[in-house]
Amino acid sequence: MKKIEHIGIAVSDLNKANELYAKILGVNPYKTENVETENVITSFFKCGETKIELLQSTSKDSAISKFIQNRGEGLHHIAFQVEDIKTEIVRLKNLGFKIINDAPKKGADNKLICFIHPKDANHVLIELCQEIK
Repeated sequence: MKKIEHIGIAVSDLNKANELYAKILGVNPYKTENVETENVITSFFKCGETKIELLQSTSKDSAISKFIQNRGEGLHHIAFQVEDIKTEIVRLKNLGFKIINDAPKKGADNKLICFIHPKDANHVLIELCQEIK
C-alpha cells in the first residue's frame, strides 16, 4: 500500500454535494465522470495529495443506491493506491481477506480497482486502486 488515494462519499445529489465540498475545500471538483460499469457518476476534489470522490447512483440497483437506502449518505470507502493490484489481491487472499471482485476492473479516474469485503475490515469498505498505464 503506497498511500490513501481517495476517500469515497456516497451522495444523493451530486450537484448539491459538489457545492458543499467546494465551500469546505475551497476548490471546485477537477473531474466528473460517469462510470457505467458501477452505475455511478463521480466527482473528484483534490485535498493535498489525497482526493475526495463523491458518488451518486445512476441506477436503483447500484451499490451506491443500496448503500444510501440502508445507511444514508456518508463515508462509503477508503481507497489505497497500490503498485501491483494483482499481487495485492493474492497477498490479501493469502492472509484470509475476502476480496469482493477477484479480478481487477476498470473504475473511475483511470484506475483498476478491487474491494476488500467490509466484514473483514471493521465494517469499512476498502478499495485498492492502481493507475492504468
